[in-house]
Amino acid sequence: QVQLVESGGGVVQPGGSLRLSCAASGITFSRYEVGWYRQAPGKERELVAAIGRAGSTNYADSVKGRFAISRDNAKNPVYLQMNSLNLGDTAVYYCNAKFFQNFWGQGTQVTVSS
Repeated sequence: QVQLVESGGGVVQPGGSLRLSCAASGITFSRYEVGWYRQAPGKERELVAAIGRAGSTNYADSVKGRFAISRDNAKNPVYLQMNSLNLGDTAVYYCNAKFFQNFWGQGTQVTVSS
């Protein structure tokens, strides 16, 4: 059974930082392209950042320079380091793994609030 488990969400003040982790079981995670998506209330789910099997990355324009996705294929988790958080970053963040098949985690809530 394949599982993606996100962790690291929480409540943070504007300007703060969080690091999200996505851990996988039931698949060889290093074979998958992994993306972090987010969905705010009333909005569609959007891609935030993605990392390929060889480490290539791409980011949404809204997070470039603030967020960083990383992976160490010798270890399981894929990370999303989020810095300089602002109110617009509040959302449920989901991990996605894609390689012929598509798997999603259950999401972790990130709330940026003063």
